[in-house]
Amino acid sequence: MVQAYCMKCRKKVDIKDQKQVTLSNGLPALRGTCPTCSAKVFKIGKA
Repeated sequence: MVQAYCMKCRKKVDIKDQKQVTLSNGLPALRGTCPTCSAKVFKIGKA
């Protein structure tokens, strides 16, 4: 599992329901939710 930093929980969490997205400048990223608090989390870079 890929981890991202949750701003609400203030810790690194595994990304739940992750989706591969491409930013407007062409960089790959992952978007998903925090399994603990259901906040949106985001990780820039290949996964």
